Amino acid sequence: MLDALIEAGVDVVRLNFSHGKPEDHIQRAEMVRSLARARGRAVGVLVDLQGPKIRIGKFEQGKITLNNGDNFILDADCVLGNQERVGLDYKDLPKDVKRGSTLLLDDGRIVMWVEEVRGNEIMCQVRQGGVLSNNKGINRQGGGLSAAALTDKDKEDIKTAAELKADYVAVSFPRNGADMILARELLKAAGGHGLLVAKIERAEAIPALEEILDASDVIMVARGDLGVEVGDAAVPALQKRMIRMAREKNKLAITATQMMESMITSPIPTRAEVSDVANAVIDGTDAVMLSAETAAGQYPVEAVQAMDRVCVEAEKEIEVSPTSMRMTRNIGSIDESIALAAIYTANHLNVKAIAALTQSGSTALWMSRISTSVPIYALTPQVETRRKVTLFRGVHPINFKMFTHDPELLLREAEDELRRRGAVRDGDMIVLTIGEPIGKSGGTNTMKIVKVGEHRKA
Repeated sequence: MLDALIEAGVDVVRLNFSHGKPEDHIQRAEMVRSLARARGRAVGVLVDLQGPKIRIGKFEQGKITLNNGDNFILDADCVLGNQERVGLDYKDLPKDVKRGSTLLLDDGRIVMWVEEVRGNEIMCQVRQGGVLSNNKGINRQGGGLSAAALTDKDKEDIKTAAELKADYVAVSFPRNGADMILARELLKAAGGHGLLVAKIERAEAIPALEEILDASDVIMVARGDLGVEVGDAAVPALQKRMIRMAREKNKLAITATQMMESMITSPIPTRAEVSDVANAVIDGTDAVMLSAETAAGQYPVEAVQAMDRVCVEAEKEIEVSPTSMRMTRNIGSIDESIALAAIYTANHLNVKAIAALTQSGSTALWMSRISTSVPIYALTPQVETRRKVTLFRGVHPINFKMFTHDPELLLREAEDELRRRGAVRDGDMIVLTIGEPIGKSGGTNTMKIVKVGEHRKA
């Protein structure tokens, strides 16, 4: 099944550390990479940390039914729940709420109003009833829960992420930039080199978006918990804002949660889901993510194929504005200026492909921050870089051995590589970028525009 998913178009596989043991995740990461190698592809691995478990406990009968107006107690000391009360995995919840707080359980399906807090008991009145079962999540409307983003389990799991050489590590429920800085320090101390993903799920993360972005490499618009905390109507505008901010800061963006939700049980998506995915692509997201659709759904391959179709079609409709690309922004480095010049040139000339000879992938990242219909190829000998750029919008990784220190010869070999892969043909215009001295990370300083096949005629 995993092989079929990769064939269907998966670029990155997410390992959910809320489930399974460390050895399970290590084995699955190796399986992903082994299958990708067999297909001559690079597929990234994203480790998703569990974060704080803000959940109720279990019930004697597995579930109960609550009616509007019922009194119900959330009790930090309760072991096994019943019709009157249930325990809490998050023992500090009584300290975080007060009379008048609104608690949303099971992704907002159950709504409770807090009447009083007595020690470890939260006395609630049910405002919106329904079936409540074991271990459902709890959110406080408007945010305000004090749970730390990184639990002891997460700190151990970061070591596992480093061991399996995760390309991306996602932090659940960060509140501010300090949470992401701590995660980076722990990952670095464990010997990991993955890029950090901040999952925007808390209401208090919204006013801290800029500092979270500055401390991260990627943001995930995690629309499930975020929608519960800030209200579902606020999510679409926040999604657009977050994607725009990420691109402006040379960061990546993932749009996630319920994108093809109906495909858990249906072989085709709804038209609304198709529009949702397409709009995220048009807004500039780097990735659209499937969760339950592929983790537990009945049609995982069909879900990937559907998402792939929608992405391809949406990208055809994106308008590229050649003259509005960061013309008023100062550029921080030579390699970034070369990357922007390459995209500017490609968008003004009839260029068929851009080839970035890169060690770290930074040049390809900068290129991918600007809208272009021209495919970008990251040619690199570094396997870690090839896996990393799988998340970069519009960037295709290519295994390219740099056997010579002659930049002119390398550029010719890069041109021939694109031609062999069918990306270009004789007479096509391509833009190539490279750094001297060869092999130096962050050293891109040269751009060249060539017609394919000219060097062979010479």
